[in-house]
Amino acid sequence: MNDTRLLALFEEAGGVFLSGEELSGKLGISRTAVWKQIERLRRQGYRFEAVPRRGYRLIARPEKLDVARILRTLQTEWLGRSIKYLEQVDSTNTLAHQLVAKGEAQGTLIVAEEQLSGRGRMGRSWHSPAGKGIWMSFILRPDIPLLFTPQLTLLTAVAVCRAIRAVGSAEAGIKWPNDILIGGRKVCGILLETSAEEDRLLHVVAGIGVSVNLTEDDYPPELRSIATSLLIETGRRVSREELLCRILQEWESLFSLYRAEGFSPVRTLWETLSVTLHRPVRSVTPQGVIEGTALALDESGALIVQTADGQPHKLYSGVVEFG
Repeated sequence: MNDTRLLALFEEAGGVFLSGEELSGKLGISRTAVWKQIERLRRQGYRFEAVPRRGYRLIARPEKLDVARILRTLQTEWLGRSIKYLEQVDSTNTLAHQLVAKGEAQGTLIVAEEQLSGRGRMGRSWHSPAGKGIWMSFILRPDIPLLFTPQLTLLTAVAVCRAIRAVGSAEAGIKWPNDILIGGRKVCGILLETSAEEDRLLHVVAGIGVSVNLTEDDYPPELRSIATSLLIETGRRVSREELLCRILQEWESLFSLYRAEGFSPVRTLWETLSVTLHRPVRSVTPQGVIEGTALALDESGALIVQTADGQPHKLYSGVVEFG
């Protein structure tokens, strides 16, 4: 690939500037094509300095997740003890489903440096550039009724929010049901997908995407007003290994609590971390638009919204917008 050849030239240069003309001649491509390759490498996490009349030089390479360090640091009993690491994948959730079909064990973690087709709820895409975030899924075979699986989404949101707060972003909060926001902008999305046979739950794939060390320039213009990262919010780079381990540890601990005491303690934690409750919300449902004040979660995990006529309505799925 030309990208590989281009990187080799910068490696050989040892930090010296290479002009666009020089690169063009050595690669046998136009200067515009050189620029496009450099921009593509930037999106993959490589950093270049560009100076007029001097050219380009490579100043930093993307940081790769250290799987050995993750396994040394991780304090879980079963979650994440088997890790499938990939440089690039269409979607970690898609791969997780494929691995389940081959008999992969519960707790297996799939993590990628980059997703080409990362997805969120309602069929939306998720921006997952290389080396900048945590793009992961893990396989679950929980012994719970199918009806209760939405509670796992709320549990996962609590685990991620607690982990993000633990690494230094105290303002992180949960938007129902599964987004983590800081300052009103999204820093994490969660997508749980289930497989069932009649009323029996077969498995769950829990997908989590956390924007860790993205800069403003890493986002396309249309996302900059609604998306953020831990680096943008805290002003410092966060160890992806540390945060990943913390998320898995929080999740396993909360799941043990959930199995022992039911949904009630998870609901209490969710409500404590929520940025949704006690504010005007709007949601489009199959029954029409519901507008009112978000009051609480019910025992199943549904969001209770009180409309202007004083009537409570329960939202079981969908998207809420803040009024």
